[in-house]
Amino acid sequence: MTSLQGKRALVTGASGALGSAIAERLARDGATVLLHANGRRDAIEALAARIAASGGQAECHVFDLTSDEGTAQACARILEAGPVQVLVNNAGVHDDAVMPGMRAEQWHKVIDVSLNGFFRVTQPLLLPMLRTRWGRIINISSVAAITGNKGQVNYAAAKGALNSATKALSLEVAPRGVTVNAIAPGIIASPMADAVFDPALIQQLVPVKRAGTPEEVAALAGFLAGPEAAYITGQVISINGGMV
Repeated sequence: MTSLQGKRALVTGASGALGSAIAERLARDGATVLLHANGRRDAIEALAARIAASGGQAECHVFDLTSDEGTAQACARILEAGPVQVLVNNAGVHDDAVMPGMRAEQWHKVIDVSLNGFFRVTQPLLLPMLRTRWGRIINISSVAAITGNKGQVNYAAAKGALNSATKALSLEVAPRGVTVNAIAPGIIASPMADAVFDPALIQQLVPVKRAGTPEEVAALAGFLAGPEAAYITGQVISINGGMV
């Protein structure tokens, strides 16, 4: 499949399990994938090498999403080679604590990466995308934004705001052929999730009795990024094994 041939796709947080799976899927669909990491250059360089070995194209971009100036400079460099027509806002962090014990810096850090990071990347890339009259913006949210989760008031707030931003932005850009959707994963197998959710808890929480895989989320992202999803916009789509 080469449905994204000729398109440039930026995936933020591509050094993690979910971001790397999405990047590999978009590359397989023909996009030139721009891999972002905050600090783990080695991880995205290894990912770029895997993509190249499979016949795809990838570039590495390391910048700090919490920096207005650093992100603006990085986006300007990215745009020198042309517009980005697929943007996956995947970068996010956890810093869990129950609300009475949550420190101000825990609150601000989580909001800054997931929500302010979305603004810092999306805003400068938007006009060049709109001028092409074709684009896909995919925001990675969370089941925590929909159902809540103890110890994650900061994370749920950040991802809930991202869901609302998704709906509002979709209305602004729909006439120009740009769709904006959010994906809300449940428990997805990754080193981070495996440390929090043991198999017995997953059996209890998830009706399908297993964690999802990064590749399953990537398949949904790949569909939303493709031409067949042109009539889907402003949606928050859950992929969570039936959790409610």
